[in-house]
Amino acid sequence: MSLVSSLTTKLPKVGTTIFTTMSQLAAEHGALNLSQGFPGFDGSPALLALVEKYLRKGFNQYAPMTGVQPLREALARKTEVQYGQGYHPEREITITSGATEALFAAITAVVRPGDEVLVFEPAYDSYVPAIELNGGTPVFVTLDAPDFAVDWEEVRRKITDRTRLIILNTPHNPTGYVWTRNDLDQLAALIQYRDIWVVADEVYEHITFDTYKHVSLAQHPQLRERTFVCGSFGKTFHVTGWKVGYCLAPAELSTEFRKVHQYLTFSTVTPIQYALAEYLNEPEHYESVAAFYQQKRDFFLRQLAGSTFQWKPSQGTFFQNLSYQTEVPDYELAVRLTKEIGVASIPTSVFFHQKNDHKLLRFCFAKDEETLEKAAERLCQWPGFVS
Repeated sequence: MSLVSSLTTKLPKVGTTIFTTMSQLAAEHGALNLSQGFPGFDGSPALLALVEKYLRKGFNQYAPMTGVQPLREALARKTEVQYGQGYHPEREITITSGATEALFAAITAVVRPGDEVLVFEPAYDSYVPAIELNGGTPVFVTLDAPDFAVDWEEVRRKITDRTRLIILNTPHNPTGYVWTRNDLDQLAALIQYRDIWVVADEVYEHITFDTYKHVSLAQHPQLRERTFVCGSFGKTFHVTGWKVGYCLAPAELSTEFRKVHQYLTFSTVTPIQYALAEYLNEPEHYESVAAFYQQKRDFFLRQLAGSTFQWKPSQGTFFQNLSYQTEVPDYELAVRLTKEIGVASIPTSVFFHQKNDHKLLRFCFAKDEETLEKAAERLCQWPGFVS
């Protein structure tokens, strides 16, 4: 037996992610890629110019482990203005190499072998591996179609003496559901007398539509003190490839978070941090994002008016789910649409641990109008049945 063949995997259920699979399939078949969640356009020229400015000024060595001071201070000001809650830039704000790193560090900071972690599903695919790598057990609370609102009675039933952490995501990927103040009040009431921490994945905080408004856990007086709020500059400013995120947490939680972060990535790309710090001085740069993406959502849905798909307009994120009526499994249909009409999507069953199939496909509308129009035209040609 070779040494390699004797290696026991720590993640036996994990293979290639659906995002990689569908993006590769789209490339192989020349399909329009509305599967993976990245914008099909660049960030602001002003922001790109700021990066060049700091590159040329020589800000190219290691940043401090917690992030450069101007960015932490800018983020503290933004959070104070936006949510009415201050986080100390030295003790309570940490810049990370993407929100996924922030989520992993937060989960690692509090989860021990034998702990249970509540996960609302459909769930982003990085949560469960992080829980399992730290010896925890995911406990799933299933959100049901078509609304995907939280059943708080089910949450109450799932909480036990071993529950150590609850992970929530608002605005929610892949359903687009935006948690309400009542949701946060219900959560606070359930855990107020328990030793339970919270990780809030708020990477789409600036992308909500119509009358829906993002309510951050940073705003909630009871939840704030036990929550790691994880965010993403990449999602907000259309620069996902930069992988720059952050974590807001009370000082004691930040201390434990940083113990993990310093041995995970230690620090994050320096010139981009300085560029983001300066860019944040203009609130318009993030306050305009919701209207920008609502225009794209509405455009995409108008183009789909003649199709056989049905939908409820997404409340938030830059994803729109489309439902269909055939009995074909969503994974099979996603593959066939990629190959046969040239539009790639994500089957939402992959976000459930038991692969619940609600006959929903997730499409990313963070693309230019030409791409969205072409994709919608092809989807309108799909007859609504599969032979």
